Amino acid sequence: MIPAEMYLLLSAAVFCIGLFGILTRRNALVFLMSVELMLNAANINFVAFSLQHGNLTGQVFALFGMALAAAEVAIGIGIILVLYRNFSDVDVTKATTMRW
Repeated sequence: MIPAEMYLLLSAAVFCIGLFGILTRRNALVFLMSVELMLNAANINFVAFSLQHGNLTGQVFALFGMALAAAEVAIGIGIILVLYRNFSDVDVTKATTMRW
């Protein structure tokens, strides 16, 4: 059996990759993928702690987290399409001209 520490290390690595993607990129699609990585890291934690404690509560929370990620992708793709339609690019720094 794999110890819970290995799951936590994997989760921390995936979360750090997502955080790095958010902090260093300007492409809206990369932002969306980085947020997905961060949500998946949280889901790995939920499942790892569920396995450690021997109940299904963490797995249920992970299912809700996946539903939240699907809703986030649907909204994010809509925002990206509007961004591309208005600016012919998905660079998030160009969207500052849409302010009041």
